[in-house]
Amino acid sequence: MRLGVLDIGSNTVHLLLVDAHPGARPVPFASHKRPLSLVAYLDADGNITEEGQQELIGFVREAWRFAGQHRAEDMLAFCTSAIREAGNGRAVLDRVKAEANVTLQELTGPEEAGMTLVAVRRWYGWGSGTVLDLDIGGGSFEMAMGHDEQPDLAVSVPLGAGRLTRQWLPEDPPTVKSIKELHGYIRDTLAPAVAEFAALGRPDMVVGTSKTFRSLARIAGAAPSAAGPYVRRELHRTDLSLWARRLAAMPVNDRVNLPGVSVVRAPQVLAGAMVAEAAMEMFRIETLQICPWALREGLILKRFDHLLYDSDAPVSPVGTMLVQKAVEPAPAVEIVGSSQRGN
Repeated sequence: MRLGVLDIGSNTVHLLLVDAHPGARPVPFASHKRPLSLVAYLDADGNITEEGQQELIGFVREAWRFAGQHRAEDMLAFCTSAIREAGNGRAVLDRVKAEANVTLQELTGPEEAGMTLVAVRRWYGWGSGTVLDLDIGGGSFEMAMGHDEQPDLAVSVPLGAGRLTRQWLPEDPPTVKSIKELHGYIRDTLAPAVAEFAALGRPDMVVGTSKTFRSLARIAGAAPSAAGPYVRRELHRTDLSLWARRLAAMPVNDRVNLPGVSVVRAPQVLAGAMVAEAAMEMFRIETLQICPWALREGLILKRFDHLLYDSDAPVSPVGTMLVQKAVEPAPAVEIVGSSQRGN
């Protein structure tokens, strides 16, 4: 069957269509995305402006038409921190439902972390032992660890690369003072989470997911995406520390010339590098693996699990609500033959 996953993130809005059947590896079929930084449309009170809402609704309509044209049979639609933390987030979700006939499921930070760990576990298998996954988004930084598919602990902190860039690094290039202040803030914010994870012991494998980690690994010499998903990619702390210092001295116009850095990501890659470096240092990680699967794939896999077993898989309290959201389609999911048909 063909499944669509509509992801409303902090930097981009993205519809991914995959072909798969229960028990099989999902294979990407088509993709439709657009750079859309919803946080850039926040007013002084932290609400998404009318212009931002119109941009969002317009893309959701486009995505639904795209899914219908390509005969998607099922759809999962979700949003993360950009809408979750907006002052009028609930009203925006209601408006998307009313005007685009699409229900966006709002995921919490721990839910994001837990479902991303599902994807990581499926990619690396049980032989990877206890896994710690780190995922730097635009608005938040998720961490999850577990020896099973569901996490023993999942934590989200407000250390997204886009958020930190806006709040702490307004200059281009940033000043030494702003970098020093952000350095302290990141470590102060991370310290309680690191202490929580320390109680679980040392992981057997540490993994980085998200575009930020992929970009940082590429800058540091990892294989390009054109080499395919099965090439082993790693990020070493020594390389990351070197590039974090280099990025701090680079204006945005120079960063866009680095491998793996897009125009959209260039302004925030320094903040992402600072978070990644701090996390690797505080977790005492010398090298982490770069996983090509993340949140979208976790949701897809759980959806196909539901189709295979016709019941919710048992999960830990951390993952319970997200699994329910992942396996229960939004009301407007029967889209074959029509781009806008709801129940």
